[in-house]
Amino acid sequence: MTTFGSRLAVAVADRGPLCLGIDPHPELLTAWGLPVSVDGLAAFCDVCVEAFAGFAVVKPQVAFFESYGAAGFSVLETAMAELRDAGVLVLADAKRGDIGTTMAAYATAWVGDSPLACDAVTASPYLGYGSLRSLLDTAVAHGRGVFVLAATSNPEGASVQCATVDGRSVAQSIVDQVGAENRGAAAGSVGVVVGATLTDVPDLGELGGPVLLPGIGAQGGRVDGLRGLGGAAPGTLLPAVSREVLRAGPDPAAVRAAADRIREAVAYLAP
Repeated sequence: MTTFGSRLAVAVADRGPLCLGIDPHPELLTAWGLPVSVDGLAAFCDVCVEAFAGFAVVKPQVAFFESYGAAGFSVLETAMAELRDAGVLVLADAKRGDIGTTMAAYATAWVGDSPLACDAVTASPYLGYGSLRSLLDTAVAHGRGVFVLAATSNPEGASVQCATVDGRSVAQSIVDQVGAENRGAAAGSVGVVVGATLTDVPDLGELGGPVLLPGIGAQGGRVDGLRGLGGAAPGTLLPAVSREVLRAGPDPAAVRAAADRIREAVAYLAP
């Protein structure tokens, strides 16, 4: 069984350092001329799967599927399976975070043995980093990955993430704990999420894992000048873009072309 970290490194080397989002929010469905319904959701995903088949990582935003109930999750399962059949790594943007048996159930769902299990999942550590233990252990056992929220770009996040404890920001403590994880059994399969719009980021020099950088494009995140951000090791930065690409739809060729332009713009980050 190969680790997520090793699969990600190969995918980025072969297909470029870019993560593409699938964010089927109602406004975008309408802009594409699709109904705000399960049928519209499925048609939207068909376009995305076709357009993104040659890329390294795709990140479906789980909330936009969950809002349709069981039928929405069925569409998500189908899209994830089709992406993985095309050799794409799937990162579920679920931002799960809980304690005890509830966290263990989330772990089974997203990185264990379930129809929703994918290559990696995002997680919130703000019930305490230790609350993620069952998720981290389950991911390692199944060769999957976890991206832990560290320094997000939303203004509200700073009140928690920039608070200091013993001279370190909370965000830095999260990064440091992920770094310790990667020096153990995880071996580069645990990453952090750092907003691409931020100017002040944690020290990433000892992370030993990937850094997901959401917010490229429409949200104001830059594509240039990212090399070595926060002291990150070469080849570990993974810019993420959604709206900047999806607004080119609904033609799959146009969506792919928009994604290709950004992949070319961030190609300098490849190892």
